[in-house]
Amino acid sequence: MRILCLGAGALGGYFGGRLVESGADVEFLVREARKARITTDGLRIESKYGNCHLNVKAVTANEAKGQYDIVLLTCKAYDLPGAIATIAPFVGSNTAVLPLLNGVAHMEVLNEKFGRERVLGGVAKISATLASDGTIKHLNDWRYITMGEQNGEMSDRVLSLKAAFDKTSVLATAVPNIMQMMWEKVVHLSTVAGMTCAMRASVGDIARTQDGTAMMIQLLERNAEIAGREGHAPSEAFLAEYRQLFHDTSSLYMASMLRDIERGGSIEADHILGFMLNKAKHHGVDFVLHQFIFVHVQAYEQRRAALQAKAVA
Repeated sequence: MRILCLGAGALGGYFGGRLVESGADVEFLVREARKARITTDGLRIESKYGNCHLNVKAVTANEAKGQYDIVLLTCKAYDLPGAIATIAPFVGSNTAVLPLLNGVAHMEVLNEKFGRERVLGGVAKISATLASDGTIKHLNDWRYITMGEQNGEMSDRVLSLKAAFDKTSVLATAVPNIMQMMWEKVVHLSTVAGMTCAMRASVGDIARTQDGTAMMIQLLERNAEIAGREGHAPSEAFLAEYRQLFHDTSSLYMASMLRDIERGGSIEADHILGFMLNKAKHHGVDFVLHQFIFVHVQAYEQRRAALQAKAVA
């Protein structure tokens, strides 16, 4: 398979790099600055599952040629419009686009642009960061990709991509119910991101307060109700796992969105938290918590924009 990976940051660089390490044909579609660094220094990964220093093929949009079998889409949700425009020339009739974004809102956008038959569902679970020197640092045991066709078919292209990942340390799974799994991740992420961002604290910090556990569980159950109204009710085992987590007063777990806030960065507020607020309103689910959380993160975005404008002035 000929694979195009949009970006060589923490997510794309790790998963794409592991594929290169195993001998797969991967090109990284990057901007000029990232290409220059990769050309000079190579792609470096530091991980308990093996450090590597790889010579990889990095190309800009003007240099990539032809159409690819697989396009790995690893951008942030707020960069999705630009990412779609960038990959569009390389998506042909037999190309499969595998988005590894948080949430599910992007699926409708990609389906409309490329056609449902060309868009796979995907879930990534990894904790990694791109260091200032360009090294991708893998931070824990998570290294999972789950993928599948939206129609549930166990297609040759999904099985072939899984087989490519099976030659690496990445734990890849092909499933017939990827949309169910994506909705479960939305329930998890919108609950953890919503609560940890609104409280500016870890799950354990919140659990040690008087009503923190109850509030986290309340938001979890409302998000589960939304998913159920969408036809993807989470399993009881899934809910039990997170109820238990929300009782853990020692948990250091927080959403990456909170880490982005703490460093003053851009966040995926609309794509995750705004999306769930709109779904709650649409389905008649009590949205008071969703509304408070979304206003909170929007206020952060407004304040960040004002400070940036002031700095430029």
